[in-house]
Amino acid sequence: MKAIEISRQGVPVSDNVLLNAERDAPAPGPGEVLVRTEASALNQLDLWVGRGLPGLERSFPAISGSDGVGIIESVGDGVDEGWVGRRVVLNAGIPIPVPPQPDVVPAPSDILMIGEHVSGTMAEFFVAPVGNVLDVGDADPVETAAFGLVHLTAWRMLVTRARVRPGSTVLVTGIGGGVALACLGIAKMMSCRVIVTSRSREKLDRAMELGADEGVLDEGVDFSREVRGLTGRRGVDVCADSVGKAIHLAGVKSLARGGVYVTCGCTTGPDATTDLARVFWNQLSILGSTMGDMDEFRQVLAHFRSGRLRPVIDSIHAPGSCENAYKRLEAGAQFGKIVVDWRLG
Repeated sequence: MKAIEISRQGVPVSDNVLLNAERDAPAPGPGEVLVRTEASALNQLDLWVGRGLPGLERSFPAISGSDGVGIIESVGDGVDEGWVGRRVVLNAGIPIPVPPQPDVVPAPSDILMIGEHVSGTMAEFFVAPVGNVLDVGDADPVETAAFGLVHLTAWRMLVTRARVRPGSTVLVTGIGGGVALACLGIAKMMSCRVIVTSRSREKLDRAMELGADEGVLDEGVDFSREVRGLTGRRGVDVCADSVGKAIHLAGVKSLARGGVYVTCGCTTGPDATTDLARVFWNQLSILGSTMGDMDEFRQVLAHFRSGRLRPVIDSIHAPGSCENAYKRLEAGAQFGKIVVDWRLG
């Protein structure tokens, strides 16, 4: 099969990306399905696989990819044959059960990520547990691939963790990335006021066209005074962030009393400086959020299928232009999701 491989670890990642036309196709194991990929989409995680993550041991060449849509070709032992021929979308997070212990409150499950810990969706075929795919019928494969992971992540951030309510004021940092745009779409669907930040005036303008109420140009200095000015000095109810170190403190200082800072990533680094006095005095909550389970996936996909939520697509690439796709993501030039359409050959 054809597969987009990261040949070795190193920076820039795009220099190590190539299309291998002679990779062996995987076979489904017990409880798994084999999917013929129609479309897959890039995430920051694809770059981290190529750069290397602490504690992550991957052999190279590696196939990344945690967003995938396609047609089920075959099934492994224990899987109903009725799945064959169905178009499905992947939830790449496979839960790792935590054995119950006496007198211990169960912790959230750890996850094994398809595309991070094991081979992913950047290939003509991928395998996944049948419990991690959902039938999407006649949905457009490119749109569905662009929707999956980022909207699941944003849904858990805003709905499950931060418990955003209609009428809340939400600050979304780094608009233009997939999760940030998904947060914008979900917050507007919930009738929230949304303020977005970006280092790019063009991205702010495009976000306003998508429904953002105000835009704040991030010029590398503390933007919290401007955010608070937009809210009559009150601050925002929720800051949804995946930027990390570079803007963490500004995000915390932008919060209203009782506000919530929720993070799903840290593209600029994890070692942020915070303000604990502000956190305890204003009774702020700082929450981490990772991926989402299948119940949350069904919830957010229902809004996609109904047309209430749509992904923003930056660009669509044939597999042969994979280096350009990774290069665009690595440069941070994208506004929305970068998708590989495997039907383009």
